[in-house]
Amino acid sequence: MTGNILLQYGLFFAVLLGLTKPVGAYLARVFQGDRIALDRVLGPVERLAYRVLGITADDGMDWKTYALALLAFSGGGIGLLWAILCLQGVLPYNPEGFPGLSWDLALNTAVSFVTNTNWQNYGGETTLSPLSQAVGLAVQNFASAAAGIAVAVALIRGLARKSTRDLGNFWVDTIRCTLYVLLPLSLVLAVVLVSQGVVQTLDTHATVSLVQPTRDADGHAVTEQVLSLGPVASQVAIKMLGTNGGGYFNANSAHPFENPTPLANFLEMLAILLIPAGLVWMFGHVVGDTRQGWALLAATLILLLPPLWLGTAAEQSGNPLLQPLGVDQAASSLSAGGNQEGKEVRFGVAGSVLFTAATTGASCGAVNAMHDSYTPLGGLVPLVLIQLGEIVFGGVGSGLYGMLVFAVLAVFVAGLMVGRTPEYLGKKIEARDIQMASLAILVPAAAILIGTAVAVLSPAGRAGIGNPGPHGFSEILYAVTSSVGNNGSAFAGLSGNTPFWNLLLAVLMFVGRFGIALPILALAGSLAAKTRVPAGAGTLPTHTPLFVLMLVSVIVVVGALTYVPALALGPVVEHLQMVAGR
Repeated sequence: MTGNILLQYGLFFAVLLGLTKPVGAYLARVFQGDRIALDRVLGPVERLAYRVLGITADDGMDWKTYALALLAFSGGGIGLLWAILCLQGVLPYNPEGFPGLSWDLALNTAVSFVTNTNWQNYGGETTLSPLSQAVGLAVQNFASAAAGIAVAVALIRGLARKSTRDLGNFWVDTIRCTLYVLLPLSLVLAVVLVSQGVVQTLDTHATVSLVQPTRDADGHAVTEQVLSLGPVASQVAIKMLGTNGGGYFNANSAHPFENPTPLANFLEMLAILLIPAGLVWMFGHVVGDTRQGWALLAATLILLLPPLWLGTAAEQSGNPLLQPLGVDQAASSLSAGGNQEGKEVRFGVAGSVLFTAATTGASCGAVNAMHDSYTPLGGLVPLVLIQLGEIVFGGVGSGLYGMLVFAVLAVFVAGLMVGRTPEYLGKKIEARDIQMASLAILVPAAAILIGTAVAVLSPAGRAGIGNPGPHGFSEILYAVTSSVGNNGSAFAGLSGNTPFWNLLLAVLMFVGRFGIALPILALAGSLAAKTRVPAGAGTLPTHTPLFVLMLVSVIVVVGALTYVPALALGPVVEHLQMVAGR
């Protein structure tokens, strides 16, 4: 790594870790119902929402009621967004006259945004009206993020409370998260992004003169270009803070109207991990031992740094097949060097690979470079980070509850090793708890492997492959992995806007969201009902370096090795072909 790259990475993590505690403390106040400065402005809106729903802030729910509320909220969101997209052609604020989406593409998109996946089988600026973008997609960016955080908060309460069935109230958690966390942070970030050049306007296009006129294929002079515009900054802010990832433009955060400067790139990467990191600190605070939060954060960093190093080294080394052609891929004062295919020169290797690690370690899916153009090992990194369960900081809510599931599994394995009943934070981990934790880990793994097999064996699935051989397999594996992981990024060579892919990925996105969230809530309910057991001489401390090492080992063995055969058929084989010169 060059000194410039180390400086960029060091600065990023220093700022992120510096903000972790204050953000976590604020989140704790929000979800514990404490008074905060924004109460004067947003309190009346919050109370109005409660009156409309017929609830009070003190209404508690057991895990089954909490889960039903989550399903009802998400199901209603899917139906409403599907209707908006299908009826787009007759709805207002559609100056370009875009028709409604086909039923299968609308369903795929609706499930995608409601499950916080934001997989996009369409080009935003050429397919969706500003109304569909702002009222349909942006609203779900807030709603799906808040729902994910609510599930994590319920699990934290399950660990913190004792002898109760009360996990809080889904509607209260979702409303408070939206009003006091997502809205104010998005407003601040949107204003800052506008200062960097991100577009925010109700105009849909502008005609500009070309700096360098050219000619079209028929030889006619071209002196002007029509640029797509819209309310972009407001959607970019929540797509990052809510780890949503869906871009207003097809090029996503590689588009200069979404991510114009290195500073904007830095802030967008920071926004992806800001709330997830704060939630980890909040967990430690709520359970009464902040060391527990720092232990999970340490495990997260240990899991992130090796893939980040591998991806950077692979991309900085460049493509050996270009060396005989005399292509200069060395880093210099005038060039970032390395493999620049699919990357923006204003970001280079460091700004691209760090963005990739952040967006796939979290369940964001926004991209500022084309993962399909990475070297084989560079493309392996985002695949592995998603397959780990996106617990490396993770998505808003989903990253934390995924990490806590592995923590429960780690203390179970440790208990087997020493012959004691496993405990975590004073709660005995029993058979039902392990069953729910196992489901939360096995369901996505099974969905990824079965979904990949179905797509590879189906003629309709193979028809979408844009490249032959192992890279084509990687495109399918990435699409399925990204959908189940509710990530949304893609190896863009796969043509996914077909009935087969729209329906397959919609099912996988739904399973990836609720096949994990429901066992998590069942686990939370089971833990909340338990009494606390005083720590004894044989209790495994879960805040020590030894436990962090144990946790990382369990994640790697259980979470990563499941996918080694599939990875060997894709990026590993492709890497061997590349170094062999084929």
